[in-house]
Amino acid sequence: MKITLIKPTIGRLEHSLYVDEGRMEPLMLGVLAGLTPDEHEVVLHDDRMESIPYDEPTDLVAITVETYTARRAYEIASEYRERGVPVIMGGMHVSLVPEEVGQYADSIFIGDAETLWAHVLDDVKHNKLQKVYKAPPGIGQIGGVKPRRDLYKGKGYLPMSLMQFSRGCRYECNFCAVSRYFDKKHYIRRIDEVLEEIAEQDRKFIFFVDDNIASHKHALKELCQELIPMKINWISQASLDITHDKEIMKLMADSGCIGNVMGFESITPESLKDAKKVSNIRGFSNYEREIETLRDHAMQTWAAFTLGYDNDTYDSVLATMEFARKNKFTFAAFNILMPYPNTPLYEQLERENRLLYYGKWWLHPEYRFNQAAFIPTRMTSDELTKACHEAREQFNSIPSLLYRFSDVKTNLKSLWRATNFLRYALLFRKEVYKKHRMKFGLK
Repeated sequence: MKITLIKPTIGRLEHSLYVDEGRMEPLMLGVLAGLTPDEHEVVLHDDRMESIPYDEPTDLVAITVETYTARRAYEIASEYRERGVPVIMGGMHVSLVPEEVGQYADSIFIGDAETLWAHVLDDVKHNKLQKVYKAPPGIGQIGGVKPRRDLYKGKGYLPMSLMQFSRGCRYECNFCAVSRYFDKKHYIRRIDEVLEEIAEQDRKFIFFVDDNIASHKHALKELCQELIPMKINWISQASLDITHDKEIMKLMADSGCIGNVMGFESITPESLKDAKKVSNIRGFSNYEREIETLRDHAMQTWAAFTLGYDNDTYDSVLATMEFARKNKFTFAAFNILMPYPNTPLYEQLERENRLLYYGKWWLHPEYRFNQAAFIPTRMTSDELTKACHEAREQFNSIPSLLYRFSDVKTNLKSLWRATNFLRYALLFRKEVYKKHRMKFGLK
């Protein structure tokens, strides 16, 4: 059979299609292709940068669905189903709202694909595709399955290889869909399989897309020890409490870690408590100790903030931006607190009748990217939207960029780091303006 894998885009700009210039490899689709038996042909179409050839014959279309891409995913599915091609949808959004997604697909896949994908293909082969497949979340790439990276060629992805060491996170932040999906569990791949996958790469810059690579510290220490002789550079996503373990910080630096995406979320203890951000609350001291530790180990930090908690105001949002600029974070994301479906935050706001766009902001035709989707308590939703965009503009301004660039402990630690800072800072600055208020879907 011929299997078509599709990565949807978010939507379109006011006067043109949106092309994501910061796009990274769709790792999970590469893994899905790796799980597909060799008897089948597999093609990958990335809606973020290329047109989808709907009339090209295929036996099954598999679409990965995120909350932000759901509206566009449903449009794509409709085109194929009108042509009589069966469509199956998977991804975290499917597991969060299966009843919704089931309205737009012939079949839905809940959970991780590793244990059940071969069964799906066998059903398609015998014209017995089921409406629902349900597999448990668990360890990725069981048995050493490797992504089909050949499918990425020619699609202009950023020059880094995406991999995964672990899935899930043991924390339970109230806004996080990951903790709901994995039920606060953390699943770890065999280290020898990860090392083999790295060794086969031409690139030596790796992005471990783990939800929280620091969730199991002993496993991370073992990984770092094995990475040291491989002479690679790597980044990942890690909880801030990793800075309290000096041994692991040294191992990370020695193994080639140049930094992590880290969820600071807020600079106020009250908001951290609202978010149930346990990893940040303990011993809170305005992050002074944590930031000093990161800089002492030359970590180029991507600080992620979520803004719009009940204690937040317009001024506190801008104060968060100034905090990020003052501390010379390499990058920072000033994200509006989003009520993702089936999360504790969503359920709370629904009880309090504070959700906008009838609750389903990801499908509403009037919703735009980077807009608030709920009613804050100390400002209006429009004020929250405006404050977060102003924070992004100021942090990504040329004077701010040059000020942050001057940090000799991190961004100027080497020519390679400095070059990467400038390359990605300018790219992200461009994306901030381009994506703001983008429409979901193309229709």
